[in-house]
Amino acid sequence: MKPEEVIIRIHMSEKASRLLEEENTLTLIVRRDATKPDIKKAVEILYDVKVDKVRTLITPKGEKKAYVKLAKEYNAAELASKLGLV
Repeated sequence: MKPEEVIIRIHMSEKASRLLEEENTLTLIVRRDATKPDIKKAVEILYDVKVDKVRTLITPKGEKKAYVKLAKEYNAAELASKLGLV
């Protein structure tokens, strides 16, 4: 699976904003068949960052949501501002 195909969109909500600032974590909507290693690889390649941890869940809408915690040397809030989210 190509990195561009894994991530559908970046999810922003109040909780996602809090996670972004307090826990250095991005919230993404990803393909349902994407695995945690697929998500980690895609984020590292597309956004040129190092990923510390990936957690996933299936939303009530049937979408797969991934919480991607970045390594300490990278700032998720700065990445979000570069992407035009904040």
